[in-house]
Amino acid sequence: MHTLDLVVIALYLLCSAWLGLKLSGRQRSTRDYFIGNRQLPWWAVCLSVVATETSALTVISVPGVAYLGDVTFLQVALGYLVGRIVVAFLLLPRYYRGEMTTAYAYLGERFGRGMQSTASVAFLFTRLLADGVRLFAAAIPMKIVLDSLGLHLSYFAIIALLGAVTVVYTLIGGIRAVVWVDVLQMALYLVGGAIALAVISNGLDVNFLAVAAEEGKTRFLDFTSNPISSPYATVTAVLGGALLSTASHGADQIIVQRLLGCRTLRDAQKAVITSAVVVFAQFALFLTVGLALYSYFERASVEELGLTGSDELFPTFIVQGLPAGLAGLLLAGIMASAMSTLSSSLSALSSSTMADLYERFSRRTLSDTQGLRLGRLFTLGWGLVFVGTAALFTGTDNPVVELGLSVASLTYGGLLGAFLLGLWVRRARQLDAVVSFAAAVATMAWLFLFQPGLVGFTWYTAIGVAIVLGMGFLLSLRHRSDAPAAGATARRSRSEEH
Repeated sequence: MHTLDLVVIALYLLCSAWLGLKLSGRQRSTRDYFIGNRQLPWWAVCLSVVATETSALTVISVPGVAYLGDVTFLQVALGYLVGRIVVAFLLLPRYYRGEMTTAYAYLGERFGRGMQSTASVAFLFTRLLADGVRLFAAAIPMKIVLDSLGLHLSYFAIIALLGAVTVVYTLIGGIRAVVWVDVLQMALYLVGGAIALAVISNGLDVNFLAVAAEEGKTRFLDFTSNPISSPYATVTAVLGGALLSTASHGADQIIVQRLLGCRTLRDAQKAVITSAVVVFAQFALFLTVGLALYSYFERASVEELGLTGSDELFPTFIVQGLPAGLAGLLLAGIMASAMSTLSSSLSALSSSTMADLYERFSRRTLSDTQGLRLGRLFTLGWGLVFVGTAALFTGTDNPVVELGLSVASLTYGGLLGAFLLGLWVRRARQLDAVVSFAAAVATMAWLFLFQPGLVGFTWYTAIGVAIVLGMGFLLSLRHRSDAPAAGATARRSRSEEH
């Protein structure tokens, strides 16, 4: 690594903050701040969705998945397409009725304030953990680079630097700044991935795809693995990917917030469906980088290379194999993906805290100026918490892409199950939903903490949905009427007036 690379990285950090502030415009109300006054173009929202969900995990961890195994990870992306079609036509129409600013407002209308608050708190907690993993992932290559230059900063110091820059433009510019910087950041890390692939392939004396095929690494479908324990068995990956995507894009505020910023329901549907196609292409690019690295490192194991995990493979190549300037560009791309996810999380956590918790429990009526000021304070507070949380994951030995998806999946199944319970079981009441949701989250936490490997992480969402629907239906049988809970209509009217 050279000083030029550090200059490129520093310029990127400054340009990101400047661009976010420049394009965000003036924020006048919480509607402006949290959903861009529903004036965001669908293509920008689409790219922002992709930039948010892939993050640094895709850039540094997915190549390692292909290096150690094969490209069956792509099957998950096929399921993503199915899940997003369900979101587009089943959930989005309900969000676009009235003036909802969070995904959990629907649960408040259907079941009541208690269920809305329960879902929001669960979202806040798991989003904090899952994106803490993602933020840490971006610090891995930065530490490798800085160590090579003799600058031995801790993971915490690197995370704090990334967090500080991201908080600045998110705090001031709101969701508009987040979306437009996401577009820039996505372009940067995709270009970086393509450059890395070109450099690797041009420097090899062999056809890396032929080598990968010889080793069985180009396998796309997997009909032989145990569908229960293997996350990439075809049935598991496609079904699990579909349910995961339905939950993440239909019941997770970090994505729904963007979709609510589109001008119309049709625009939101185009954005969410198109994002699945773009994600598939991204996964394919970085898995191919992993196959190329397998030949670049001459089929060596991670241990033989002196690395502590597969997540260090791609960053090691960036440091050792790229010329000055390009290495800095690649690292800036990795930082871009992490900052995209962090800024999205900050905005989503702030909006959910404001709409689902503060406004629900506070009796104060805030002016636009007061609401905007409070929303920014929530953004700042969550930014400080994020930096501390990211430092908790510096000791993981697992590929961080799988860890991040596993943590997020702890509540995805419960959240999606609660939405489906409200849609499909008319006699279900708030207590039925809260109890079944709590049971699903507790079960998933037990599997994650005490039974790792018992089932593949791609099953987590399906298990959570099944628990909520099954238990919620059984609990609802004690009610005599099929009509929705009393007061639901009144709550809907109050919500729309608000």
